[in-house]
Amino acid sequence: MKENNQLLDNIINGIHEKKGKNITVIDLKGIAGVICDYFVICEGNTPTQVAAIAESIEHVVKKETQENPIRVQGQSLAEWIGVDYGDIIVHIFIPEMRSYYNIDNLWSDAKITSIPSLD
Repeated sequence: MKENNQLLDNIINGIHEKKGKNITVIDLKGIAGVICDYFVICEGNTPTQVAAIAESIEHVVKKETQENPIRVQGQSLAEWIGVDYGDIIVHIFIPEMRSYYNIDNLWSDAKITSIPSLD
């Protein structure tokens, strides 16, 4: 569990480093049929910022924990990038795509935590 907390903290630090906003952590532990323990969802204003946030997360996590993501998808359009660390999956959206897919509200029985932006 401690490893997940450290990974989660580093992911959030990577998001903050590039001024990602509207950060939500969804704790999925104990919910049947889920593929990971946590979803971290955030957004950037533009595809350029979304790509920068994804790179920042990878950089901070690698520097602090020596962990690489299992896979990263969506870099070509950078409207929704998924960064998969196994137990934690990060979703970085532009605002329009986030509201369209609305994955924040798929798990009403999960514990949801909002992380303040560093404005």
